[in-house]
Amino acid sequence: MPWLVLGLWIAVLALASPFASKLADVQRDRAVDYLPASADSTQVARIEDRLPGGEATEMIVVYHRDGGLTARDRAAAAAQIERIAGAHRLTGEPQGIPSKDGATLMYPVASTEPGQDEKARDALVGDVRDIARGGDGLSVDVGGSGALATDASEVYDSLDGPLLYTTAAVVALLLILIYRSPFLWLVPLAVAGMADYLSMGVAYGLNQGFGTSVSGQSSGIMTILVFGAGTDYALLLVSRYREELRRIERPYDAMVAALKGCGPAVLASSGTVAAGLLCLLAADLNSSRGMGPLGTVGVLCALAAMLTLLPAILVLLGRRVFWPLVPRYGSRPKARRSLFTAMGGSAERRPLTVLAAGAVLLGALALGVLNLPGSLKQEDSFTSKPDAVAAMETLAAAYPQRGTQPISVITPQERADETLASIRGTRGVDSAREGRTGDGWTEISVLATAPPQSAGETATIEALRDRLDGSYVGGASAEQIDLKDTNARDRMVVVPIVLLSVLLILVALLRSVVAPLILVAAVVAVWGAALGIGGLVFEPLFGFEGTDPGLGLLSFVFLVALGVDYGIFLMHRMREECLSGAEPAAAALTALRTTGGVIASAGLVLAATFAVLTSMPLVPLVELGFVIAVGVLLDTFLVRTYLVTSASVALGRRVWWPGRLSREPGGPRPPVPPKEPEPMAVPVP
Repeated sequence: MPWLVLGLWIAVLALASPFASKLADVQRDRAVDYLPASADSTQVARIEDRLPGGEATEMIVVYHRDGGLTARDRAAAAAQIERIAGAHRLTGEPQGIPSKDGATLMYPVASTEPGQDEKARDALVGDVRDIARGGDGLSVDVGGSGALATDASEVYDSLDGPLLYTTAAVVALLLILIYRSPFLWLVPLAVAGMADYLSMGVAYGLNQGFGTSVSGQSSGIMTILVFGAGTDYALLLVSRYREELRRIERPYDAMVAALKGCGPAVLASSGTVAAGLLCLLAADLNSSRGMGPLGTVGVLCALAAMLTLLPAILVLLGRRVFWPLVPRYGSRPKARRSLFTAMGGSAERRPLTVLAAGAVLLGALALGVLNLPGSLKQEDSFTSKPDAVAAMETLAAAYPQRGTQPISVITPQERADETLASIRGTRGVDSAREGRTGDGWTEISVLATAPPQSAGETATIEALRDRLDGSYVGGASAEQIDLKDTNARDRMVVVPIVLLSVLLILVALLRSVVAPLILVAAVVAVWGAALGIGGLVFEPLFGFEGTDPGLGLLSFVFLVALGVDYGIFLMHRMREECLSGAEPAAAALTALRTTGGVIASAGLVLAATFAVLTSMPLVPLVELGFVIAVGVLLDTFLVRTYLVTSASVALGRRVWWPGRLSREPGGPRPPVPPKEPEPMAVPVP
């Protein structure tokens, strides 16, 4: 049987190989791939794709010299722009706009040459940068939405290799420390790698069959989930398998017993994570909605590998895979007082005190949310400073009271003149000019008087949307507004769906209402505390200028789904002990003692895999990785060990209400008949 399973996996991986290698080809990181499905800015991007030449690439070439530009600088700038216009098909003739102090000169440049081809767009931006050169004190940078998109694309393209290698290295190091074996750590790591390869093939199939969007962010998160969740399942299975090998002689029979013992918990926990991630399909934001199916694919591929391939390999390798700590048949592990035994003891002695102290601590940490910085601007999304960001910073300093980033208005062709006049009469508009026309639509480029992504420009965009009935207002700044508004909407919709779905799964699994409510309340508290810690460090310690609008929703979904994951491990073992006749308090302490080490190891691995994101050069990924890693650690070492155990001890059998475990064993006891008095010996006189 193990050989058959191994052969089937080899065949499956061979079939998936051609598709897995193509996943990078369908990865898209254009703005429209992240934008809300129904927003104005999305409609603008889609209509621009149908205009002559497709979506335009907007750039701004910025010339700057401290102390003021010379006549030679201006002549060199004009010559370079002329070369760019001669080499590429531009929309309109670029006009130089000098700053008031004469130290900066900007040339807005737009081209429809690349259309929807990201590689062609990147090549265009690269060529413009090659032509626009400075020197001798003259700095030249290329910014604008097109250049920012190119810089972001380069970052995402560079993530795949480093993300995979770093994640694998972190997991390998932790497994070596956990297992203390020179061989055992290789098995789950190799199986996780195969699961990741399979998930790439399945993700490509979803893209081709159902149009599921694949972005750099979603594919990176999928890899993190495969290694993180997969290693967690492996830790639980290997721990139970080691127990059974001491009890059962044949490895095959021991593995069957291990799968029967922990299989239901692993299935339920993975099902909970998958259900939570699939709730993202209700999101309106394209990036969030696409992450749901890809994350689910990662979790399910990890589950399939760890419940089939991993057991087969372990059985084939036999007991020697555990060397030098081989579990001998009939042996008993050394009795020692573990950390979790001590923690359980304190929870048993003063459960209400522990609960109150934990609640106060989590509540205090959650107050840090009030210190979270505002919405993250596009140019602040990088941890380093690429060329496009340098250009935008120069523009912000040189043109503090002027818009430097075009606002795109798409209007029906027959109403172009009327719309143009209405735009010019809108408060906050500096200039507007008609651009491309085609497919029944006309594009109008608008510059606001206020700087990009400022309160003044936001007011101008909202005024245009209110005033221009039947037209769409888009562009880079409008996209940021739509991202923020849609994330707020998605939180209101997705969060209740996630809570309800997870709660229903827990009720069905644990045959209780109280226990699921405790688990869900605990993970929500962890989410608030983790976000609060983020608020305390993002700006003061990391120097981040803003918070990604999607951080709240994505961190909630992952922390609730993954946090409940560990709760299932603990509560499932607690339920087993209760079914065996143990009292609830004793069952809770036994469950903590027997699963605490595994849960701690799994939590460390999962936190470490998400912490890998903090080494990436994009602020949204760093923030997401930090919050999830901190949340998992809080959940592992505070909530699961202390708070859930304390709540179970304090509530006793009521934790399983209204299930049968909430009642005394055997139901009401019948009255015991009084014993007949024994005959007394009467002394004979």
